[in-house]
Amino acid sequence: MKKFFQEIKADIKFKSAGPGQKLTDSAGEKTTKGKSPQLALRQPRQGPTDEAQMAAAAALARLEQKQPRARGPTSQDSIRNQVRKELQAEATSSNNPGAPGTNSVPEPKEEISPHLAVPGVFFICPLTGVTLRRDQRDAHIKQAILSHFSTDPVAASIMKIHTFNRDRDRVKLGVDTIAKYLDNIHLHPEEEKYQKIKLQNKVFQERINCLEGSHEFFEAIGFKKVTLPVPDQEGQEEFYVLGEDARVQPQNLARHKQQLLDAEPVRATLDRQLRVFRPSALASHFELPSDFFSLTAEEVKREQRLRTEAVERLSSLRTKAMREKEEQRELRKYTYALLRVRLPDGCLLQGTFYAREKLSVLFRFVREALQNDWLPFELRASGGQKLEENEALALNECGLVPSALLTFSWDASVLEDIRAAGAEPAKSVLRPELLAAIEQLS
Repeated sequence: MKKFFQEIKADIKFKSAGPGQKLTDSAGEKTTKGKSPQLALRQPRQGPTDEAQMAAAAALARLEQKQPRARGPTSQDSIRNQVRKELQAEATSSNNPGAPGTNSVPEPKEEISPHLAVPGVFFICPLTGVTLRRDQRDAHIKQAILSHFSTDPVAASIMKIHTFNRDRDRVKLGVDTIAKYLDNIHLHPEEEKYQKIKLQNKVFQERINCLEGSHEFFEAIGFKKVTLPVPDQEGQEEFYVLGEDARVQPQNLARHKQQLLDAEPVRATLDRQLRVFRPSALASHFELPSDFFSLTAEEVKREQRLRTEAVERLSSLRTKAMREKEEQRELRKYTYALLRVRLPDGCLLQGTFYAREKLSVLFRFVREALQNDWLPFELRASGGQKLEENEALALNECGLVPSALLTFSWDASVLEDIRAAGAEPAKSVLRPELLAAIEQLS
């Protein structure tokens, strides 16, 4: 087969070289002899048929599998290099969105576009209630926590420990160690050795000193930093020593310990951006802002891992189950989903969700918008797929990302009961305050 392709290449090379020449001919005769016949013969060569191309490609694939791969880069090497370049470009674009040459869309253009389904993805700070863009939320929450120190330093330090430190395993280890210190003080109030903590202690340094907010917590609950001499040693070292006011109220230490153990990171909640639209032929048309597609640094790392795994599977045969699993992984690259629910009267209920939120969250969102929120109902995706109010299935696992149009209907048994009573279900199912803010979909 290789010889076959070599002969084809040689034939093309000789055809393009022009007419031949005898060694006894002069240079002048070369241009005159056989000129017209050569022109007649110089016609475009007909390429191989589709069947021949497919057979040749299959033969080459078999040959490549038999050939040793030590000579030059392989196809997988080329793919890996290409993936690496793309990921580096994506990471550069995400870290420096304003850099020239990137494909990021400026936010002002999105905000002024009248055709976007939503202006972007927004969040609500649980401490201040302020609505924030994605690039504002972390800085705003940190500032809100720091400003909380002036009113409640204990609560602020606990929020700082759980929010500012991203490594959850390290936070848990440090929190459990602090709780152990406080338990010793509470259980042994007369033991002097439990009233102070050596800052240079190995356990303190490795588990607590590395956590942001830990020092503020100790000072907020009544510890004071003091330099004391070390018994049987020269020099002095720093200790946290429990103050007299805190010693006489050990119940406060137990309460602060429980606060520390029960606390969770302060995270901005996703703004659903609930909107209601009049019936429209554009119900299934979604023009989404770049927030639904752009990747954060963590998401770029996840994409790199998934693409690397995909490269490793390129040369292997895939079963149907493997293909379905890869399709689900492809869906997981979306972080958010914009969903619309078409109601019986044609009106549209719209909301923004995390792509990994469960179907039960979607059902709860719809139920809270209904006048009769106690009546059972059904939701169907495109193609008639019935969605179940499931705590296990996520939106992306049902193919509802990055956007989808769903159809609402009352449960069939409910409709039968209503009609058996001689009534018809009301066409308008939404709460009056939502209908008062209805919009025109553009």
